Amino acid sequence: MKKIKLNVLGISYSQTQSGAYALVLSEVGGDRRLPIIIGGFEAQAIVIKLENLNPPRPLTHDLFRNFSELMKANLKEVFIHKLDEGVFFSQLIITKDGKEIIMDSRTSDAVALALRFSCPIYIAEEIMDKAGIVIKESEYEDAEGEEKQKPRSPKASPPGLSELSLSELKTKLDEAIKAEDYEKAAFIRDEIGKREGKEKK
Repeated sequence: MKKIKLNVLGISYSQTQSGAYALVLSEVGGDRRLPIIIGGFEAQAIVIKLENLNPPRPLTHDLFRNFSELMKANLKEVFIHKLDEGVFFSQLIITKDGKEIIMDSRTSDAVALALRFSCPIYIAEEIMDKAGIVIKESEYEDAEGEEKQKPRSPKASPPGLSELSLSELKTKLDEAIKAEDYEKAAFIRDEIGKREGKEKK
């Protein structure tokens, strides 16, 4: 079975399911995108790693990684191997003591873990041929075909960030992380990155 490598492109609100999000994966070396509907908890777990945020206590996926490291097991790759009635099925390819172990997983959890283990994500070519969509360079299409700008995190940016000083933003970032409001923290981190980038020029 031929495999195609994928990257995580971004996450947005789902246009079709209330309270759900669309995870968009992109084909490495190709133009196709793969939109997958996921839950809020998994979306948050993925956004945290995309934005390089450090929660004050480990989330479930962090705990899995920590436990795996303690047991000397490593997540080698994630493989999206099946599509049945619009639901994607994935496998975790784990190595331990020179042996390879395959575990079934929801695709949202598998992607969240792949980000934490820095391991590749693959999909069966026949599934990408069936579910992948071709889009313009700076846009993606959700599952219903509506074009939206590539997102960084699920919610709209909190108002007033541009009016705060850099030191105030860093204080707000610490407060958001301690409160485990990772979506807000992601936007604050983006604003800090913009300010620090301008200062270096």
